[in-house]
Amino acid sequence: MRAPLTLKGAQRLRAELEELKSVKRPAVINAIAEARAHGDLRENAEYHAAREQQGFIEGRIKQLEAELSHAQVIDVASLNAGSRVVFGATVELADVETDERKSYQIVGDLEADIKQGLIAISSPVARALIGKHEGDTVRIEAPGGTREYEIVAVRYLG
Repeated sequence: MRAPLTLKGAQRLRAELEELKSVKRPAVINAIAEARAHGDLRENAEYHAAREQQGFIEGRIKQLEAELSHAQVIDVASLNAGSRVVFGATVELADVETDERKSYQIVGDLEADIKQGLIAISSPVARALIGKHEGDTVRIEAPGGTREYEIVAVRYLG
C-alpha cells in the first residue's frame, strides 16, 4: 500500500531533499576535503565528525527519496467530502467538558507534526475521527483517560 501524503507535505519533503543535495552534501564534502588536508586522519576530530555528518545526510537523502517514490500524493483542496472527516481534513474539536478547542489536520505518517497541528492518519485521534461528520461526538482514548470531543468544523484547505 502506498503511504498517503498531502501535496503540502510532499512539497516540504522535496524542499528538504533539495536542500540536502544542493547545500548540505557539498558543504560536508568540502569539510572532509579540508580536514584531509590537515594530515593524519587517525587523530583528526574534524575529519571524523564530517564523515559522520556525511553518513547522516546520505541516509536522510535515501530515506526521503524512498518515501517520496512510494507516496500517494493527495491534493486536499480538490477533495469534496463535505462535512465528513477523511484524510487531509482539518478538524476543529471542542472538549465536551471544558469547551477547550483544538484544530488538527489529518496527514500522512511521514509529515505528522503535533506542534503544527498535523496528526498522522494512523494515530488514535485520527482513527477515531475518520468517517465522522460535523456535529458528531467522538470518544478518544488518551494517556490521561478517555476524552469526549464534539466535531465543530471540518474543512479541506490546500
